[in-house]
Amino acid sequence: MSPSLKLALYTLPPVLAAIIGSALASFRPPGPRSTSIIQHFTAGIVFAAAVLELLPQDRQHATTPVIVGFALGLALMLSLRKVSEWIEARFGNASFPTGLLLVTGVDLIVDGGVLGIAFAAGEQTGIILTIALTLEVLFLALSVSVALSAAKVAKRWALTVPSVLAFLLSAAAIGGHAVFAGMSPTPYAVLLGFGTVALLFLVTEELLVEAHEVPETSFATAAFFVGFIVFFLIEAVVKP
Repeated sequence: MSPSLKLALYTLPPVLAAIIGSALASFRPPGPRSTSIIQHFTAGIVFAAAVLELLPQDRQHATTPVIVGFALGLALMLSLRKVSEWIEARFGNASFPTGLLLVTGVDLIVDGGVLGIAFAAGEQTGIILTIALTLEVLFLALSVSVALSAAKVAKRWALTVPSVLAFLLSAAAIGGHAVFAGMSPTPYAVLLGFGTVALLFLVTEELLVEAHEVPETSFATAAFFVGFIVFFLIEAVVKP
């Protein structure tokens, strides 16, 4: 089996999560509090992926290129946020959620690139990170499907568009792995630093920010730590 085909199979769970999420949102969208709990739980899992998987990989390389990767990753993520804000402002008043679709597409491409970096670091690392990103894709699919339903589009589009967007993550992961695999240690350390920052940015500046748009509850806060512990246990099983 070719590496690309193998990676395509490994990245099927996010696509399936998008299908499930869009179906749930189309027939019974979650309320604000339920969405906040899902976001906290997902943030805990993604945070654990960055801390337990990518940071240990960072420490195995020279410090300087990793720090360079941190700086480049932060610069890119801040730039993408500015672009996302412009897109949302440009298309925010449109009846069709064009801005949300574009921002979600960019987010999934970046996540797919990080996943490609993870698989280049090792198959187990890639699989574990796929688990974390699968839950993120589930939430994104819920959001996109709810927005499409609110725009009164046909239900078939509310079901299919999130799934099509999820394929961007798979394609970016396959392409990223093809580029990053076999890379020399110094540029690879830069990429690892970049990937770490991208995940931490996702947690602190996207998932938790959106989760706090509704009043905080103890249950929602606990969901973050439950997500962290769940990922810790998954890692312990996959990498005994």
